Amino acid sequence: MTQAEEHEGPVIRDRRRIDPLTGKVREGARESAPQAEPPTGDATASVDTGTQTAETETEQALAELKVALVERTNDLKRLQAEYVNYKRRVDRDREVARDLAVAGALTELLPVVDDVGRAREHGELEGGFKAVAEALESILAKLGLVRYGEVGEPFDPRIHEALMHAYSDDVSGPTCAAILQPGYRYGERVLRAARVAVTEPTVGLPPQQPTATEGAEAPASDEAGPDERASSGDG
Repeated sequence: MTQAEEHEGPVIRDRRRIDPLTGKVREGARESAPQAEPPTGDATASVDTGTQTAETETEQALAELKVALVERTNDLKRLQAEYVNYKRRVDRDREVARDLAVAGALTELLPVVDDVGRAREHGELEGGFKAVAEALESILAKLGLVRYGEVGEPFDPRIHEALMHAYSDDVSGPTCAAILQPGYRYGERVLRAARVAVTEPTVGLPPQQPTATEGAEAPASDEAGPDERASSGDG
């Protein structure tokens, strides 16, 4: 039997590129692998054009992002400034409302403070009432109530109310000679003006004018009366 007869039947040829036993590329398959053709001139130009277009689009997108970033940053700064102004305004309004409330409460308590002062002047502030009065005055002082008005201080119409007026050579300007009722203030707000008696210096007063009857002399008449004319005619 010849060799051709021994191989009769289907013939299987292994054309796999990778050898299943070694896992390597077969030499024949490597040589028969199609080679990539180098790009032609038109293909190179199209590739360059596409690259430039992509770069241009990227630059435009980046520029738009920068503009958007600047706008968002400005919006954030503006919003922050508005919030700071709003917070300041709210804090100021809250402080004003608090001052008004405290000033109103202190004003309503001034008659009680006056009663305590009169009781102290008359020696009636004793025992438990004295402790309560001192505690009340301490609390009012902590809230900011300030008493003012002393004898001898210059008269200020903004914080003093003049109920009496007199002149004296012992003062050089309008002076509080007596405190008829003390004044109270809360911070820069005057809750009640001090009622005082004011004394002004006598220097610079206009001279007193004499009355109509003082120092008046009967005017001399240029003409003689009827009796004098008659007597002169007889002579």
